[in-house]
Amino acid sequence: MVTVILIIFLLGYMAIALEHVIRLNKAASALITGVLCWVVYMINTSNKHVVNEQLATHLGDIAGILFFLLGAMTIVELVDSYDGFEVITNRIKTTKKVNLLWLMGSLSFVLSAVLDNLTATIVMVSLVRKLIRNKQARLLFCGIMVITSNAGGACSPIGDVTTTMLWIGGQITSVKIIANVILPSIACAVIPMLVLSFRMRGAVEVGGTEEAKTIKPQTPVRERNIVFVSGILILLLVPVFKTFTHLPPFMGMLMGLGIMWVITEILHHRKDMQDKHFLSVLHALRKIDTPSILFFLGILISVAALQSVGALMNMATQLNEHIGNATIIVSMIGVLSSIVDNVPLVAASMGMYGLDRYPTDHFFWHFLAYCAGTGGSLLVIGSAAGVAAMGIEKIEFFWYMRKIAWLALLGYLAGIGVFLLQQAII
Repeated sequence: MVTVILIIFLLGYMAIALEHVIRLNKAASALITGVLCWVVYMINTSNKHVVNEQLATHLGDIAGILFFLLGAMTIVELVDSYDGFEVITNRIKTTKKVNLLWLMGSLSFVLSAVLDNLTATIVMVSLVRKLIRNKQARLLFCGIMVITSNAGGACSPIGDVTTTMLWIGGQITSVKIIANVILPSIACAVIPMLVLSFRMRGAVEVGGTEEAKTIKPQTPVRERNIVFVSGILILLLVPVFKTFTHLPPFMGMLMGLGIMWVITEILHHRKDMQDKHFLSVLHALRKIDTPSILFFLGILISVAALQSVGALMNMATQLNEHIGNATIIVSMIGVLSSIVDNVPLVAASMGMYGLDRYPTDHFFWHFLAYCAGTGGSLLVIGSAAGVAAMGIEKIEFFWYMRKIAWLALLGYLAGIGVFLLQQAII
C-alpha cells in the first residue's frame, strides 16, 4: 500500500513539474494525486473510521492554511484595486536592477519576520508586478522574494509555520530563536542577492504587468490611503491577534478581511453597485487566483496521506538509524522539505526527539527551524511562499529549477555554515 501511494505521489509530482509539457493545469494534477492517495489508503485498511478521522484532522490543519491564504490574497488584491501600492511604488525612484534587488529583498526579509513568509511573499510579488514590466526580470525578482521571505521567516517565532510549531510546542523561545538564527538567515538571503548582483546589469523596464495597467476608475487619494493603511495594519496585527487570543492565524486573517469589508462598504455606502463594483471585496474575491489555492489543497492532502500511512515518520526513523549525526539529519530534512511539506517533517522530528533528549532552545531545535524554514526555497513548490508566488506570477517549475534553485542552495549552505561557525564560537 505504502509503495503504491508513493508511486502515485511521484507521478503526480512529475505531472506538476511537467505542467507546460503535458498542458494540464497543476491544480488538476495535485487534486487527482491527493484524492487517489487517500483512496488507496482507504481501500487497503480495515478500519475505515480511523482513516476518516485522520483525513478530517489533516483537513482541519490544511483549511487553516488555505483560509489564511485566501484572506491574505483578498486583502492584497483589495489594496491593489485602490492603487494602494502606489504609496510605496511612487517612492521607489531607482530603476537600476541591482539597487532594486537589494531594496526589495531587504523589505521582503523584514516583512516576513514581522508578518510571516506567506503574507510577505504575496505582498512583495504584488509589488514586483506593479513595478517591473519585463517578464523575465519580474520572474527573477519573484524568485528572490521567495528566498528572502523564507529566510526572514525562519528567524522569527511567527515568521514560518514550522517555527511557530516549535515555539508553541516549547522547543524554542522567541528571544533565543531570533538571537541564534538571525545571522544564518541573513546569510541565506544575502548570498543569493550578492551572487545575482554580479550578473545583473542595467535598469529595469518600469510599468508593471498588463493587468496592473488595466483601465479602472481613478481612486481618490483619501480612499486609497485609508485602504492601504488599513490593509497593512491588519496584516501586521494578525500575529498580535494570535498571541493574545491563542487562536490560529487564519482566524485573525478572516477577522481582518471582515473589517476591510466593513471599511470599504462605509467608504462607498452612497454609491450604487455599478460604481463601487471594482472597489468591492466581492470583486477582489473574484480576481484572486483560486486554482492556486486548489493546487495548494491537492499538494497538502497528498503529503497528509504520506504522513498518515507512516511514510514520513519511517523516513525520519531511517535517517536517524543509518546516519545518526543530528547536524547531517537536520540538513537533509531541510532539503527534503523542498519536496514534501516541511510541516509534517518537523512534526515527525518533534515526535522522534523529545524535550528530554533535546531541551528547550537546544542547538538541534534552532538548527531545525533554520533548515526547515529555508530548505523549501530549493524548489518552487517546496514552501507556501513558493506556491503563492507560483500562482500569482505563473512561475514554471523547471524555470525555477534552472534560474533560482542553485541560488537558493548557495544561500541555504551559507546559512548552515554561519550557523555551525556561530555554534562553535559560542
